[in-house]
Amino acid sequence: MKPLQSINRSSIFFSITFIFIISISSIIVAFIFLMDYDQKNYTEKLNNKYTIVARATLFHLNNFISKKELENQVKSYHMLDIKDKKLQRTIIDKANVLQKITGKIGSTAILVYNRRNYLLIEHDNTTLLLKDEDYQPYRYHTIRGIFGLVLLIIILNYVLTIRRIKPLRKLKREMDKFAKGDLNISCARDGEDEISQVSNAFQNAVNQINKLNQSRQMFLRNIMHELKTPITKGRISVEMIDNSKQKQRLINVFERLELLINEFTSIEQITSGDGLKNIRAYKISDIFDEAIDLSMILPEQITLQIEKNIDINVDFKLFTTAVKNIIDNGIKYSIDKRVVIETSHDKISFISQGNPMQYDLAHYLEPFTQDKISHKSFGLGLYIVQNIVKAHGLEFTYEHKNSYNYFNFEGISKLV
Repeated sequence: MKPLQSINRSSIFFSITFIFIISISSIIVAFIFLMDYDQKNYTEKLNNKYTIVARATLFHLNNFISKKELENQVKSYHMLDIKDKKLQRTIIDKANVLQKITGKIGSTAILVYNRRNYLLIEHDNTTLLLKDEDYQPYRYHTIRGIFGLVLLIIILNYVLTIRRIKPLRKLKREMDKFAKGDLNISCARDGEDEISQVSNAFQNAVNQINKLNQSRQMFLRNIMHELKTPITKGRISVEMIDNSKQKQRLINVFERLELLINEFTSIEQITSGDGLKNIRAYKISDIFDEAIDLSMILPEQITLQIEKNIDINVDFKLFTTAVKNIIDNGIKYSIDKRVVIETSHDKISFISQGNPMQYDLAHYLEPFTQDKISHKSFGLGLYIVQNIVKAHGLEFTYEHKNSYNYFNFEGISKLV
């Protein structure tokens, strides 16, 4: 069981538990006060009863009232006079004295013997022992039984309530997994209650999303497979054309088609979740070298400023694709066609000289978004970068300062 301080205080489980704790505490306090009050009230009634009987009896023994007046005053209290002197002496000797009062007209004492109350009255040489026929011991067990029953009912209600809403915990865990991109969840329930209905509705939605994802992936894979063969045949056929102008145009068309296929491959790999299953530790310099080779740029166009050649845990193919796309983007839009790659403890920065972007970064992270001056891309570069960086738990940011554009991968220390 989690300690109380680690529980989310805004959760319904904490609220219900807190309410039941307050309820039980209130009942315990009320029970204590009720017991104290009831016991005092019961004792006060007994004292009043014995006071009236003792006073009337002593008044009679002192000839202040007649025997008939005595009988009229005590007849409703059912006090039995113990005549047997031997029994009387036994009770007086063995009984516990609860209270004793001595006055000028005589003395009285309240005795307890064998769970019965007796009233001892003494005057000169006269001794009377009266047994309380109506007396019943204080009802401790009855009140405790009632209290225990009420407490048991509240605890059972708490347990039943928690059991009824316990599936919410599983539903929340499954929803957290779903929010992280895990679609292999199971939260279907048998039942007609609201929680079961919500769980089943969520499960149906996840199943539908799974079907859509599978259809999308199958669609992309089929398109890429079907397109690769004619593109390859087309490139081979183009090489046989003698007209250099038309040949170059066709080569450019096929290169753009190949670029589109490669970008679709990266998108499919990211969104399907298969790519991040190949995470291993790689030198950051090796990642940069591979990305530069893929970019097919001149060595003088890149400047590496690596603070420390650390190992980072990444999917090599995907991460080098992200770095390559940022390099391509920097070269394409920079004034001097150069990019500086700078690393620090927690960040990789791609720095290029150029004008600030016309819109916010979020605008360019949408697929098929491109500037009007771009004619060599499909607007998928930064969209792919964003998804790869996000899949690795990093943050992709942009800033422009002192005539330089800074594209950053932040949170690199998480990958070390």
